[in-house]
Amino acid sequence: MPGSAIRPCPLPADALLARYAGAGAYTDCYALDVAGAVSHAAYVEAFYTGRMFKIERFLLGLLLSKPSTDIEVKQLAIGKIDHFSGWRVEDRSANQVLLRDLISGKTRSWLMVAPQAEGTTRATRLFFGSAVLADRSKQRGSDAWAQCSRRYSGFTSSTREFCWTVRVHASRRSATMIAPRPWASC
Repeated sequence: MPGSAIRPCPLPADALLARYAGAGAYTDCYALDVAGAVSHAAYVEAFYTGRMFKIERFLLGLLLSKPSTDIEVKQLAIGKIDHFSGWRVEDRSANQVLLRDLISGKTRSWLMVAPQAEGTTRATRLFFGSAVLADRSKQRGSDAWAQCSRRYSGFTSSTREFCWTVRVHASRRSATMIAPRPWASC
């Protein structure tokens, strides 16, 4: 149903991020249905050029010498480059991209679009997810996941908060979606 709220959901079976779900990593997945057809390139560009994500990009440039521009985001979105700011493409397909952070190599960011149809109404489901891999070299046993989860939970919550400011340009109109924080109750 287009216009519904962002909601947590299981990873789609064909999600590039799914390889980490059963591998002991923390993974999450959220979805939002929007009216109209949205290309993957338009979603990626809108996602990473949104106001809040620009703040994160600015901070990565300032503090970690990992600057990026809107032109680089557009090139990433259309597949002309495989890195920007603190991220490198780990895998991509026609409707999704999986990015790996260049700082620790333990964080993944994933975006995917899936066309939806209810009767004659066209819609697109926008997916966003992340993974944080456990640092097995410093931790042992079943306690490793719990420690990793506690260590990164603030980081991933902040990142998701930044990232869920999404502008989607569908058809001729521009819609700005500022998401509620469904993960705040986690």
